[in-house]
Amino acid sequence: MISRGIQAMKRRHLLSVATAALPGAALAQSGAQSGAWPQRPINMIVAFPAGGGTDVAARTVARFLERELGQPIVVNNRGGAAGDIGWTEMARSQPDGYTIGFINTPNVLTNPIERRTSYSLDNFAPIANIVDDPSSFFVKGDSPLRNVADLVAYARANPDSATYGTTGIGSDDHLAALALERVAGIKLTHVPFTGAAPVRTAVLGGQIMIGSMNMGEGIADMRNGQLRPLGQMSETRWSEAAEVPTFREQGFDLVQSSMRGLAAPAGVPAEVRTRLAQATEATIRNPEFRRLAAQQALPLRFLGPDEYATVLREERGRLEALWRAHPWKE
Repeated sequence: MISRGIQAMKRRHLLSVATAALPGAALAQSGAQSGAWPQRPINMIVAFPAGGGTDVAARTVARFLERELGQPIVVNNRGGAAGDIGWTEMARSQPDGYTIGFINTPNVLTNPIERRTSYSLDNFAPIANIVDDPSSFFVKGDSPLRNVADLVAYARANPDSATYGTTGIGSDDHLAALALERVAGIKLTHVPFTGAAPVRTAVLGGQIMIGSMNMGEGIADMRNGQLRPLGQMSETRWSEAAEVPTFREQGFDLVQSSMRGLAAPAGVPAEVRTRLAQATEATIRNPEFRRLAAQQALPLRFLGPDEYATVLREERGRLEALWRAHPWKE
């Protein structure tokens, strides 16, 4: 009896050793230990050049995520082609949680609509939205235009003479102006630039009448009186610009913004995605981070993975319908 018991124990031991040697068992064991993630530095891709608004926000977020996750976050700028270069690299990266990055609307949604790209929204697993920066129209501080109604009246009385600058065709700035044209029945003259900085310079220099920019991009000039926003295209007033009415409050049903959030390649383990989302939420709740965000004029709006994914899918559907009805190529 004892001999048979010993033999049975030996067989069970050999079976467990053999099973542990199988690749599937190794994966299961690895999955069981997934709580140890992360064990090495994390790569954060920013699909725009260093020094821009997304880059500044990303580097600030990275500092706080490092504290939450206990590993360095290495920010890598992969700018070019309106985000295509960086997002293509993200989409092709291993979905192991060690590559994450910022995705920006509308570009991450409009680029695949406008042209053939090597990625789409389906190639990403949204983690959390961080920034939601309302669109706006800025004029010089001494402009006679005080609100959206003034701009509409001017455009009706002076067809095609109201010039506006944007960061490019298909940008949120461009789509915002096209939306006002449709709603108000007016025609504006588009002047595309390479970024928000030259748009600002052109407005201040009098080369164009209006700068179609995000509130966060123009708030510093608003505070010093150089630029005046005609309104903000948000559902509610941003607390840092509470004196600026929304377009809806002025009778124009327009909501447009640039959302900036974190995503990982599709297929990232659910527990890793959850951990990243929790670390991001803790970052946004951190008083020190919120102080820095206010200094950098970042309108914060946290959305968890599921809600963020839903918002992105809904926005993609809206933009696809808009493209079919009113292609925004010029």
